[in-house]
Amino acid sequence: MISNLVRIPLGNCTVSDQDLRALEAKIEAAKARSAPAKPHQEEHYSQAQLAWRMVIELVAGLGIGFGIGYGLDVLFGTLPIFMVLFVMLGLAAGVKTMLRSAQEIQNKKMAQEASRNAPLGDDKNEGA
Repeated sequence: MISNLVRIPLGNCTVSDQDLRALEAKIEAAKARSAPAKPHQEEHYSQAQLAWRMVIELVAGLGIGFGIGYGLDVLFGTLPIFMVLFVMLGLAAGVKTMLRSAQEIQNKKMAQEASRNAPLGDDKNEGA
């Protein structure tokens, strides 16, 4: 709200407090209509965050597998046998972690949808 309203002379007319309040209400209504949809933006960013989390988990699995395999190859002086083996194991571990994360995300989304679609006052433990 605008405080300390003063009547401002505009030529032959003055602006009344009531007119200023009406104009202020119109401005607030226009701001509310043009305000960006925050939940949609937050959902968009959270989806990107989840995608990056999965990519990082996969790359971390590959990197750890490569590091262990390369270290063992240097230690034993072998061909890149251990490196190939541990890169494959790292890939498998990364994919497994990604799938676990995807399942966790899916369970959260399903729980949110179920709570959103459930009628108010519906208690499953009521009959027990």
